[in-house]
Amino acid sequence: MGDASTGTWSARLVAYPEDVSWRSRSVPPVWVAALVGAVLVGIFAGAAFLSWLPVVLAIVVLLTFVIQLSLQRKDGLVNRIIASIGGSLALLAVATVVLLLLNPGSLDSLGA
Repeated sequence: MGDASTGTWSARLVAYPEDVSWRSRSVPPVWVAALVGAVLVGIFAGAAFLSWLPVVLAIVVLLTFVIQLSLQRKDGLVNRIIASIGGSLALLAVATVVLLLLNPGSLDSLGA
């Protein structure tokens, strides 16, 4: 471990908030896009929402890569991508459950 007299602790304390600020600027826009996409699918797709939610996920994945690669910052890239896609996947999973509860007959159309 480090010693406060050598400056090791201060370097660690400065590096962590900087990483969080990059994450806080690049991850939530992807989550907002997933939430907006899920709401739009819920409004406009009706019982066919199970066909459209994967399209929203594909758009979110592409948006994640566009945002993360436009930052031109390699530190924490994988963590930011995981946070963006993982959070979006969780939001879309919750949206799927909610929409299934609102449209219980939508599962019947999958077999047809």
